[in-house]
Amino acid sequence: MRPRDILEIDYLILLPVIALIVLGILFIHSSGISSGNTQEYIKQIIWASSGLAAALVLSMVNYRRLYDFSLYLYLIALIPLLYTLFFGRVVHGTRWLRIGFFGIQASEFAKITTIIFLARYLADTRRSGGSFVRFLVSCLIVFIPMGIVLVQPDLGTALVFIPILLSITFMAGLSIRYVIFSISVIFLTGILTVLPLWQTYILKKTIPALVLLTNVRLVAIIILALLIISAIAVFGFVKYRKRYFYWMLYVVAIIVLSLGGSYMGRKLLRNYQIMRLIVFLDPSVDPRGAGWNIIQSKTAIGGGGFSGKGYLQGTQSQYRFLPEQSTDFIFSIFSEEAGFIGGIIVFALFLIICLRLVHIMKTTTDPFASYICAGLAGVYSFHFLVNVGMTMGIMPITGIPLVFMSYGGSSMISTMLGIGVAMSIYVRRYVH
Repeated sequence: MRPRDILEIDYLILLPVIALIVLGILFIHSSGISSGNTQEYIKQIIWASSGLAAALVLSMVNYRRLYDFSLYLYLIALIPLLYTLFFGRVVHGTRWLRIGFFGIQASEFAKITTIIFLARYLADTRRSGGSFVRFLVSCLIVFIPMGIVLVQPDLGTALVFIPILLSITFMAGLSIRYVIFSISVIFLTGILTVLPLWQTYILKKTIPALVLLTNVRLVAIIILALLIISAIAVFGFVKYRKRYFYWMLYVVAIIVLSLGGSYMGRKLLRNYQIMRLIVFLDPSVDPRGAGWNIIQSKTAIGGGGFSGKGYLQGTQSQYRFLPEQSTDFIFSIFSEEAGFIGGIIVFALFLIICLRLVHIMKTTTDPFASYICAGLAGVYSFHFLVNVGMTMGIMPITGIPLVFMSYGGSSMISTMLGIGVAMSIYVRRYVH
């Protein structure tokens, strides 16, 4: 640790982060002032100050120390996840780890440790491991914490592990076909999960072809048939070395995993999660229930106009029309009071942060550091795109907060730890 390191950190990433935190605190205050809740923004100031201090301390510590302890950090992060799964307190459908008066969302810290451990594995195997084996192990590293979080159930946080996998494996140079394979499975699983719900709740009539997705026997028969085709493809590829056998197996694997994933997804989804998907497709299905948040959020954003209604002047926030407005829907009340101009400022600040992470990723001489930055950029951009898209009604409600701005201690501190690691990498980007 060198005291002068504090003068060498990347202020082009730190200053936009501080600006977003300040905006978040101001509008958390705005969201609570009408209800007399002045505790949230005070707590947010404490968490933000703690997170900023932790980030500055981390920036002065050589990030390579994380390389040595990455496995231990990963395993330690799994312990509270498992404890929360069985003994956690359920709040708004999600399990939290309760320690005295404090509630901790262990999954927020598991994201950071997963990035670090996956970065180390791919850095260690960049010359020795085959692409397919590296990809399988990478999936295992990510899917273990992701699966635990999904079962808790916390669908939103579980989804954040997907950009971790995709961004780091892509940066690590794994074959693009594996990345496309993952994206195809995720996209098709989502479509096959939603179609039966769309048929039941919105279309309200039966489409014979969609029976294939809900009938257990038919799904099992289809998967069995596809597995037989897969076995034939494997045999043909091994014996004749024809590429079309490989691509046949590739396509069949996508279909099998998507069918199985969509069926399991519908079994794991809770009623409130199902309704979130349904009202995403059509909020008018339940305008005073599950669709209320989306309708009020879009009303707030639209009501802000070009320059906004002014600080503390928003009707949706001040009259409490919009629930969860200091957490999931902080961007909605911000846009109502700051307008289109304010929204563009937030967009620009997030863009600067992600571009700086990409810059650090490209300039560092250490693959381990480069992969960490790729994972962080993937997580922060995913949080921004999904949360803002959710408030605009172009993404389903998943409970993903807007990092740096949304109310929450676990999210704030874990996010700032990631920024601290990125700044440490920047200081030592030419040293390997």
